[in-house]
Amino acid sequence: MRLVLATAAFLALAACGQKETAPPPGDDSYQETLMTQLIDAKPGDVIEIPEGRFAFDRSLSLTVDGVTIRGAGMDKSVLTFANQIAGAEGLLVTASDFTIEDVAIEDTKGDALKISEGENIVIRRVRTEWTTGPKTENGAYGIYPVQVENLLMEDSVAIGASDAGLYIGQSKNVVIRNNRAEYNVAGIEIENTFDADVYGNVATNNTGGILVFNMPNLSQPGARTRVFNNEIYENNTKNFGHKGTPVASIPAGSGVVVNSNDQVEIFSNNIRDNKTANVIVASVFSSDIGDGDMAADFDPYPEKIFVYDNAFEGGGDNPDGLELQALKLAIAGPMGRIPDVLWDGYVDPDGSGPQDVLCVQNGEARVLNVDGPNDNKSPRIAETRDHDCTFEKLPEVELNEPLASL
Repeated sequence: MRLVLATAAFLALAACGQKETAPPPGDDSYQETLMTQLIDAKPGDVIEIPEGRFAFDRSLSLTVDGVTIRGAGMDKSVLTFANQIAGAEGLLVTASDFTIEDVAIEDTKGDALKISEGENIVIRRVRTEWTTGPKTENGAYGIYPVQVENLLMEDSVAIGASDAGLYIGQSKNVVIRNNRAEYNVAGIEIENTFDADVYGNVATNNTGGILVFNMPNLSQPGARTRVFNNEIYENNTKNFGHKGTPVASIPAGSGVVVNSNDQVEIFSNNIRDNKTANVIVASVFSSDIGDGDMAADFDPYPEKIFVYDNAFEGGGDNPDGLELQALKLAIAGPMGRIPDVLWDGYVDPDGSGPQDVLCVQNGEARVLNVDGPNDNKSPRIAETRDHDCTFEKLPEVELNEPLASL
């Protein structure tokens, strides 16, 4: 535990003023060199990226299993796509047994690093960043593994994504630790994924800090996510997501958001000063993500959400949007604040009640039921007994071979 917190603190310090010296401009011919290395790669190859700042005007791709890409450091080996004219990503990988470490990818037209349909993936000390600040024109995702299995992402940084900085979608067996996500719409997003441990991370200055979602129109649902020992604070950046995207409906000032996902544990985090609410639990009915097609077997209700032993401080004092502002006034008055846990109030009619949805064992933390099923006519502070319950705790996620020892 002490190691985790120490590493998170180091990342925070590194991102808050101790800028590394900018790497020297690289050789103009390096684009061709790296593209050739990726095309000609064989299983077992290690592609070394030297120190320097190298410009690319089109996407890179890798399709060979068993390759490592290794730079000199995420502030020393920088691939910049500021003048990109072709391709949807910075680097697209469709391969297994892949490792990438100690490199930065900046200012891509679309996603920075996308890894699709692979197994045994390691992402370590990788920085993705849009260097001109949070803007809708930025690419959607920073580090974007999707449909992968057995994934370790650690000690990485994502800044400025117009969707999610660190996005893990439709995946299985995932460990996300000791990363930093800042000035993205969603800092860290776990979506339609089974068995994820998210710990030791710093999520700050995003619109929403850490999201655990199930989207209604994907073939794989998700469940069993543990969010613990993270620093999740001041995620108050105005939402700059593209209209129509799921994250565009996230209120600025959201700490942890769970939507239509099951078996989520939120514990031992420091969660503070998120102006709308420190934790939000909602169904698909309270978001824009259910407006389109919905799979026939999709479960819209979050269930077995367990909030315990977190350190809450501040937050809920200046929620985003007129409706939430009015709610805050009605519940807490002009100088008050929304309780730490905001719940939309939807319960599966086939279930037994609120204790199927949300258990809270977190000291003085209270739950605000906004009465979504009745058009928010009777929002109320929930009775303690409604959520005074426990769920069986989830086991630790264990990475499988060959990542088991990492």
